[in-house]
Amino acid sequence: MFKEFKEFIMTGNVVDLAVAVIMAGAIGAVVKGFVSNIVMPVVGYFTGGTDFNDKKIILSEAVVDATGKVVTPENAIMWGSWINTIVNLIIVGFVMFMIVKAYNKVRKKKEEAPAAPAGPSQEELLAEIRDLLKK
Repeated sequence: MFKEFKEFIMTGNVVDLAVAVIMAGAIGAVVKGFVSNIVMPVVGYFTGGTDFNDKKIILSEAVVDATGKVVTPENAIMWGSWINTIVNLIIVGFVMFMIVKAYNKVRKKKEEAPAAPAGPSQEELLAEIRDLLKK
């Protein structure tokens, strides 16, 4: 059973999948940082500094007792947070599109590179060796 498990783990598909998952996590962190730290401040600047996370429709106010302890928390529809999530999705999608587009462009250039001239075939090499051995 251990031998079968070892063979399963060592196959290329499992290793490739593991590398892909790790790289996706790393790229996701980079894209999230880009969106949070670079793009969203620009969006905030153009929207007049409005933070959509604060926007909500209050269904019921929080109930606080005389000591200041919250008895019943506020119940609200956080529509601003949802708007931020949609904006983040669009930005992340666009950034990923640009990454894939750049990758495909590099890959296409690599594929279009001229191939090395083909050398003699195996038959030609064997015939040449045969002729040399005859001499």
